Amino acid sequence: MVHPQIHPHHSIPETSTSHPHNPIPEEPSDVPESKISETLLNQSPQSSSQSVDYSPSSSESESPRTPNTDPQLDDVFERAKEDKTVAFVPTTPTPSKQRRASTVLLSQSPEDIRRLLGREGGTNLVEKVCCGGGCCFMNKLEEDPSSKSSQPVIVPDNDAFRSLRLTLGPLSLDSELAKVAELPEQTVFFEPMSSTERSPSSVADQHPPKFVTPHNPYEVYSAKVHHARELTKPGAEKRTYHFDLDVTDYPDESGDVDFVVGGAIGVCAPNSKDSVDHIFNLLSVPNYVRDKPTVLRTTNGRWPTIWGDEKARELVTTRRELLTWCSDVQSYPPTKNLLRLLGEYAEAPNEKKILFYLCSAQGQAAFCEIRTGPYITLAQLLNAFPSSKPPLPHLLSVLNTLMPRFYSLSQDPQISYTRGGQESRRLIEIAVTVHEMPNWGGGLRTGVGSGHLERVARQLIEAEHAGTKPADLDLRVPMFRGLMANPLAREFVSDGPMLLIGAGVGVAPFRGFVQRRLKSANCANKVWVLQGIRDSLVDELYSGEWGVLEDEVKKVVESRTGEGKYVQEEVRNQADLVWFIINALDGRVFVCGSSKGMGEGVEMALVDVAMVKGNLNKEEAEAFWKQKQESGQYIAETW
Repeated sequence: MVHPQIHPHHSIPETSTSHPHNPIPEEPSDVPESKISETLLNQSPQSSSQSVDYSPSSSESESPRTPNTDPQLDDVFERAKEDKTVAFVPTTPTPSKQRRASTVLLSQSPEDIRRLLGREGGTNLVEKVCCGGGCCFMNKLEEDPSSKSSQPVIVPDNDAFRSLRLTLGPLSLDSELAKVAELPEQTVFFEPMSSTERSPSSVADQHPPKFVTPHNPYEVYSAKVHHARELTKPGAEKRTYHFDLDVTDYPDESGDVDFVVGGAIGVCAPNSKDSVDHIFNLLSVPNYVRDKPTVLRTTNGRWPTIWGDEKARELVTTRRELLTWCSDVQSYPPTKNLLRLLGEYAEAPNEKKILFYLCSAQGQAAFCEIRTGPYITLAQLLNAFPSSKPPLPHLLSVLNTLMPRFYSLSQDPQISYTRGGQESRRLIEIAVTVHEMPNWGGGLRTGVGSGHLERVARQLIEAEHAGTKPADLDLRVPMFRGLMANPLAREFVSDGPMLLIGAGVGVAPFRGFVQRRLKSANCANKVWVLQGIRDSLVDELYSGEWGVLEDEVKKVVESRTGEGKYVQEEVRNQADLVWFIINALDGRVFVCGSSKGMGEGVEMALVDVAMVKGNLNKEEAEAFWKQKQESGQYIAETW
């Protein structure tokens, strides 16, 4: 008996094209091929309503016809059928199995596609099936067979150039390049100081100049490093350091603003002294002018400030201050403005041609490769093209502004302090993981912010091992009260159950959440932590430093040892807990960590939990978490 709500299954009738015993589609063995003339393809396609069905038989008229989804390409095909210069090799159908429609292979290579769609604007026809821009087909550099005297470009013979891995094709010194980027405008100028102007004292290696104001009118605060230590053990894949920063004398700011749980501070980290001196040497900037006060004049923009007004400026500074604190020389991929500037001042013809090629329509594919590959530093480019030594003011006009790095507080800032006699000092705590990447010259290089903070930490740790007190070193970190209304801080509540999911250094702000919750007796049993790590023996952060019996509130998930699980797998295992918290009054689920792998994986795990526990389909589960995110119950802070 068939259930009244279940429709009975009806068999689909078989036709001559059915394959009931071979349900897996196969590639046709005989595919007709066409040779399309350049004359035909250069004709502009006209809109047409002609049918593309050219079945030689009408015996299958009962079969539905395929709709014309791409009339423009169909028109090209129709013209190809009518043109006598196109050779069609039809497949002879077998008597027992006739085709409803033949298949013609119009292209087998990128060159065929270019001929089919045209040299100009044709990429719009295939945007739906390509990467989105067709940049690799844009004005490809063609080799001119008629030119017997073309001089091939000899690439620079140095490791820096080889590390770029450029694809130059048939580029020669005689190649004509189209749509080369214009030389960028110079907006920075140096002028000599007058005898009446006073030069401010420079501490370029310790603190940024006063005009580097993150939030006017407040200046960057010089926070003394009270203590620093390494949280990870030898053998950890990534090194993480803990810092105690003294903010006792941090100036009052307008409004009711203070350091809060889950907040983040901004750190104004400088480019290292070694990298700055290396760039000076590559640009042949004399030693005697590097620290010499000069008048800086800008014509527009915010630079050299961080978030100042866009306007012309005139101030006194030094070249070292500007290159140390104001311009980023390693964190951004190269721009066409930068490459065009280097090409303008390149003295070697081969270097100039390559740099101009990267700024042209023909070099768009090569430019995309270096933009999407590993980050290329300014020093790497100057080493790769050693004959290019642009003037420093013009170079500063095209470099990106060196921006602050933000680090979450890893404790409750209201309870962290130290006492020395009758005096108490207020401290804030942060955790910093060192970001490393391969360096073109060998070894690894660090990020601007994490590399600077690691150098500070190592200096203090080594001094302690030598018997020196950290206070005697007077090490400082330029910082400011940054994001105290970010999602983690804004959505933290003093009551209601919370699930805190973090991996790596992303677990650091949750330590402050737990500390604050412990101050309320009725909330001590309403917080749970899922901490994802690689190996608890070497990289478990803040083990034993949560101020609570960790086994009762914290679950450590190891991906490289033990059961070998990721934190998103534990989210699925804790489905009952997740579902209870997210549906409780004032319940919150926080996620913090890297968006690649961990962030995406946890999001998928949460969707799976909603599908199982809420009996929802995937679309409904995704909508559920989106609604929880909009209402402030699901907070994801990933990077």
